[in-house]
Amino acid sequence: MDTSPSALLRLFLPKVPFIVRTALWHALWLSPTSSKWDLRTEVTVRIIHSLLDNPVPTPLAKQQRWSLKDPGIKGKMWISKVTLPEPDEGDIGRVLVDAIDSLDDGNGIYYVPPTVPVEAEWTGYRANVHHDRPRLDLPEAQHYERLMAEVSSPLTILYFHGGAHFMMDVASHRIPTSRLAHFTHGRCLSVRYRLAPQNPFPCALLDAFQAYLSLMFPPPASFHEAVPAKHIVLAGDSAGGNIALALLQLILQINRSTTRKHLRFHGRSLDLPLPLPAGLAGNSPWADVTRCMPSVVSNARWDYLPPPMTNDQISTFPHDEIWPTDPPRGDLYCDLSMVCHPLVSPLAAKTWTGSCPLWLAYGEEMLADEGKSIAALAAEQGVTVIWEQFEAMPHCFSMIFDQLKAGRRCFQDWADFCGRVAGDAAAEEVETKGTWFAAKTCQETDVDVRSLAVCSQDEVAQRMRSTAYARMQGNEGEGKIMPNL
Repeated sequence: MDTSPSALLRLFLPKVPFIVRTALWHALWLSPTSSKWDLRTEVTVRIIHSLLDNPVPTPLAKQQRWSLKDPGIKGKMWISKVTLPEPDEGDIGRVLVDAIDSLDDGNGIYYVPPTVPVEAEWTGYRANVHHDRPRLDLPEAQHYERLMAEVSSPLTILYFHGGAHFMMDVASHRIPTSRLAHFTHGRCLSVRYRLAPQNPFPCALLDAFQAYLSLMFPPPASFHEAVPAKHIVLAGDSAGGNIALALLQLILQINRSTTRKHLRFHGRSLDLPLPLPAGLAGNSPWADVTRCMPSVVSNARWDYLPPPMTNDQISTFPHDEIWPTDPPRGDLYCDLSMVCHPLVSPLAAKTWTGSCPLWLAYGEEMLADEGKSIAALAAEQGVTVIWEQFEAMPHCFSMIFDQLKAGRRCFQDWADFCGRVAGDAAAEEVETKGTWFAAKTCQETDVDVRSLAVCSQDEVAQRMRSTAYARMQGNEGEGKIMPNL
């Protein structure tokens, strides 16, 4: 993202009257959120919402280009840029296709993507330097050596950035990944997966799968040594959380459905079933591409996410070189026939049986109900689930509001979970637990994870199918529903 002073000035100067009005309403207790938010939170949430829900939408290509601008590397982080080569064998693509088809009703439309080199960044914490200290001019291998010299835990977090599947980059998420590395004394491998709409499902999932295998079975000339699965945690925020959940579902589905005994990868023959990661840690993961759950409406006042676009808005959305797609696809991330597929919308997964422990944290946000449904189903099926929800907090709040007690607590718990399940040679046992954190004070109230779901699984499936059908019927030709995350 472009965070230069001139870019920020162009962005926020037109918002000055809006900011003043918002501050005045908050000070006079005329805002419905004044009792739960401080002034900084109120202004920040309202500004983000006004930018995302602009009545004159910005073309997709422009949004994407803006979000991909590299802010540079400086301060308390080690970054080592790497490229994970694609395997000569085509097995990972074939097992992915087999898993997609085994979970589909036979009517889904998708294209089989090529396996490509996957760029990524090793991220670690750089101690005892000023926050403006420039990056050293060293070869990437030496950056990796310096990074590893400050790592004291065997934990590796395989991280997938958010951005609605079409925005953001590993560069935009260096601060949160370096903080995770700091708090855990471990390291992150942040994956530059292929973005939609140019690269629709399952491109990002294939890249994620390749990265997971590359950690455990390093390709030739890799900087890293093999990382046992028991020391890997899948993590992500928003759409990155979607990819992490989908990757876990992919591994589970391969293990329960494949008839293969082996998987070829960079000259090796890997035994199946595949080892599961030590855990999954999702920060406001986006689990439902259909956006059909009640909290999309009921929690809107606490969130900056805009509502799903109406048909009228879609019809006037500006066309550019990447949108609409050719041929028309129906959704930014995938064909409309695939939005209810569990590897696209993990909310649709019927089983999490056998999964590694899950940590799921949400605010009182629009996506909360989909997380509740996954947590409740997984816990009912015997999976260890740690659920945390923070009153009156918006989407991904811990990555935005580190000055708030809630933001600090959520981020620390995120890191603590990763270290507990994967950090030591003998990982700490975790137990299923649900917690509601009150606004401002973070006073804790226990909640029953198994009772979190606001709808039965049958009702969830019906909601998703009905929403997908309505989109198909209401958006003919090149009509699209933008996810607006």
